[in-house]
Amino acid sequence: MEIGVIRFDEPVKDTSRKIIHIDMDAFFASVEERDHPELKGQPIIIAKHPNLTKGKGVVATANYVARTYGIHSAMSAQKAYELCPKGVFIPGNHDKYREVSGEIRKIFLNYTDIIEPLSLDEAYLDVTENKKGMKSATFIAHSIQKEVWDSVHLTCSAGVSYNKFIAKLASDYKKPAGVTVITPDEALAFLRNLPIEKFMGVGKKTVERMHEAGIFTGEDLYQRNEMDLIQSFGKRGYSLYRKVRGIDDSPVRISRERKSVGKENTYNENLMTENEIIAELRFLSNEVYRSLTKEQKHGKTIVLKIRYSNFETVTKRQTLPHYIKDAEEIFFHAQNIWDEVGQLQNGIRLLGITITTLDPLTFENIVLPLWEK
Repeated sequence: MEIGVIRFDEPVKDTSRKIIHIDMDAFFASVEERDHPELKGQPIIIAKHPNLTKGKGVVATANYVARTYGIHSAMSAQKAYELCPKGVFIPGNHDKYREVSGEIRKIFLNYTDIIEPLSLDEAYLDVTENKKGMKSATFIAHSIQKEVWDSVHLTCSAGVSYNKFIAKLASDYKKPAGVTVITPDEALAFLRNLPIEKFMGVGKKTVERMHEAGIFTGEDLYQRNEMDLIQSFGKRGYSLYRKVRGIDDSPVRISRERKSVGKENTYNENLMTENEIIAELRFLSNEVYRSLTKEQKHGKTIVLKIRYSNFETVTKRQTLPHYIKDAEEIFFHAQNIWDEVGQLQNGIRLLGITITTLDPLTFENIVLPLWEK
């Protein structure tokens, strides 16, 4: 008997569920291309043209033609224009995208009621027991793709696995219009091949610490014992020990509580200068990010609220295709929204920043390395 040694039982993964993660392909841009067939084959960029905004604004998303020019979401619209001067810039129509998303959600309901939407363009489906009585989740994924195409004439990609964590990784593997299946037998090799920075919850600072500890890949992570990871990385170490072993028992939540994190200030003296506005936006961004960190959440939608001295109130939102990473990114998008809609003539009585479309930090967009199976 060894004294002073704490031993942990090896965690057991639940492989009984069948989970699909559906991710629409370049959703906003694809809707615009569908509605404007004359644009087919042209690079479509969802952003206001920088010539109309004095070079300000950011890209919400771009179609796959535009991406061949190096254009991606969160890039400045000015940079996108420099990369592709002939690109078609479209401001976007959030109400239209929400309506199309609702039509797609109805298709999901043909198969299961256990649906967890993450945003307008992606959702988890638990099809372990489904309305069609189908045994194959892969067949269901293909069937959903066909129905989505037939109904709204858009493509989507699907990841199929036994838990949410791996299903979401898999949906990014073959885009656009791909279906990737990761079985329990394939999961370990799949995860051990990933660079450590691709694991959910591993940010820039944690990557640096892990590299210092000699952890560069999933394989390196897999070789570390649980106690060492917990001592070095706390709760994140506990979670990563399980993730690299393909363990994620979080259920598909049928009813996701709609939450938001925000901060707003009302000023005794109206803000009258651009410098005052920028300083307040930076302050609010830091406060909102502090609250997000405390709640262990991150989100994709930023909402700027402006109230003028005459009590006229303007709100403007921007939904990104990825989770906002830090306070600087919140500030970047808030400032861009201000540049688009803000006015100083009447003075500013109130400013507010809110982040919505929230998820736990365990949910994150990941770009996977590709390899031949």
